[in-house]
Amino acid sequence: MIYFDNAATSFFKPEQVKTAVSNAINKYTANPGRSGHELSIRTADIVFEVREKVKDFFNAKNYNVVFTKNCTEALNLAIFGTLKAGDHVITTCYEHNSILRPLEYLKTQGVEVSTLFVDVENLPSEIENHIKENTKMIITTACSNVTGDCPDLNAIGKIAKEHNILFLVDGAQSSGHILIDLENSNIDMYAFAGHKGLLAISGVGGLVIKNGIKLKPILFGGTGTESENLTQPTDIPEGLEAGTIPTIPIISLGAGIDFLSKNFLKIIKIEQNLTKYLINKAKKLKFLKIYSLDTAKNVFSFNVKDLDSSLVANVLNEQFKICVRAGLHCAPLVHKKLGTTIQGAVRVSLDFFNTYDEIDKLIYALTQIDKMS
Repeated sequence: MIYFDNAATSFFKPEQVKTAVSNAINKYTANPGRSGHELSIRTADIVFEVREKVKDFFNAKNYNVVFTKNCTEALNLAIFGTLKAGDHVITTCYEHNSILRPLEYLKTQGVEVSTLFVDVENLPSEIENHIKENTKMIITTACSNVTGDCPDLNAIGKIAKEHNILFLVDGAQSSGHILIDLENSNIDMYAFAGHKGLLAISGVGGLVIKNGIKLKPILFGGTGTESENLTQPTDIPEGLEAGTIPTIPIISLGAGIDFLSKNFLKIIKIEQNLTKYLINKAKKLKFLKIYSLDTAKNVFSFNVKDLDSSLVANVLNEQFKICVRAGLHCAPLVHKKLGTTIQGAVRVSLDFFNTYDEIDKLIYALTQIDKMS
């Protein structure tokens, strides 16, 4: 099989991630932060080490890291933990349903939402044009999971800082694929998934929160702190991590970050070269409708003429053993902008383990599908 579905979850896991998982099962299965015995303390120590690795990886010295079970939960924490009736939010059509659905619910609770349908390069100026007195938050993806197009986070962060507005970034697709600098981009909150570009196993995500930002908890229960109180603690991270945290996935995240940190610039170069190669090859196929810009990162979407995207994906899978994703990719508004709400789109998402030969096989398969149609 040729695996081109890394935007859903990364297929390749480094050997050190696999080893870390095995070691965690054998050594770190005690509950961190709940008991005073040696095994619990040892597990808590390694979880703390991973928090520090996350902060270092995203240049987030003056931030806290809250672990969640995935990026969706992290985004929900940032959104529901901050917004209230009367607030105004600016977001974009490029967002995942992990942002759009919470905001759609909050509209019924008195939160005003402005969703911008503009080309990605025009987002900074359009965001600034839509700022109001009650604008509380700007929310953007760092990289579209449909097109691979990336907003200018530095420009948006500068606007947010100048207007004293919180800036939340969805890093599900960017983490592990492009350099993210939270301090210098003026990002207040950054949500990430462990199982995609960060090469961890499924079950861990997180929210990186600038020091001083207070969030309302969205999950209530045991924290190992203030157990005598029936009200939920608000200290970070413990007050926002009710219940037992996913220790083994967290440890795998630490190993994934270790691998990336040693090889990151090389990995970025490989991925960018592969993406350019794919785009250049695809542009020569006149029967393709291409939706990604030439500057897309790792993710590339298209259709074969007017064929249903799911049909194309099924043929790629069944006849050519190529794994892609078709449909709306849980991001319906970008498809509305692209005019692909009915047809959907075929998405190819790369990682550094992919090869030029695999891309050539995809291009060949697409030419065969064109001949069949």
